Amino acid sequence: MRQSPDAVDVRIGARLAELRAQRAWSLEELADRSGVSRSTLSRAERGDISPTASLLNRLCHVYGRTMSQLLSEVEAEPPALVRAADQPIWKDPGSGFSRRAVSPPHDGLRGELVEGRLDPGADIAYDRPPVTGLEQHLWLLDGALEVTEGDQVHHVAPGDCLRMRVFGPTRFRCAGPEGAHYVLAVVRP
Repeated sequence: MRQSPDAVDVRIGARLAELRAQRAWSLEELADRSGVSRSTLSRAERGDISPTASLLNRLCHVYGRTMSQLLSEVEAEPPALVRAADQPIWKDPGSGFSRRAVSPPHDGLRGELVEGRLDPGADIAYDRPPVTGLEQHLWLLDGALEVTEGDQVHHVAPGDCLRMRVFGPTRFRCAGPEGAHYVLAVVRP
C-alpha cells in the first residue's frame, strides 16, 4: 500500500517543476543537464519520492540556487492569523519612527502590511528603495505627512491614500504638530 506523499516533498516537487517550466525545458533536457534520470525527475516533481541531498544538489546546480535557497522557497505556508503579540515592533529612537510588522514578509507572499508612527518633526530619508519598483500604498490615519518621491512632494492628510511605485529616493516627514500614524501596504514586484 502506497503511503500518501509528504507535504514537504510535494512542495519541493512543485517548486522543481516550476523552475523547469520557467526555463521551458523538457524532462529529457533537464535529465541531460543534471545527469539525473528522466523517471527520477518526474517522480521528484510529482512528490512521489523524497529527493536526496545529492539529487537536490544536482538540481540546485542546474538552477543556479543554493540548497538553502531552494528549501526556503518551499517553507510551509505562512500562518493565516498573525496575533498582535507576534507582530514585531522596531523603533528607531534617533528618528522618532516606530514600525509594527502587522503582516510580516514571507517567501510565499508578495505583500506585507506595516503600521507606522512618526513623532512630531520626524524626518526620514531613503536614498533608494530596498527593491526597485516596490509598490506602496500609504493610508494616513492621523496627523499630517509630507512624502517626497523623487522630485514630487505629496501632502497627505488623514484618510488620504498615497499610491506609488518606488524607483528612487523617498522622504517621509511628519509635517504637523502631532505625530503621524499610518498603514503601509508593501507589494514586491
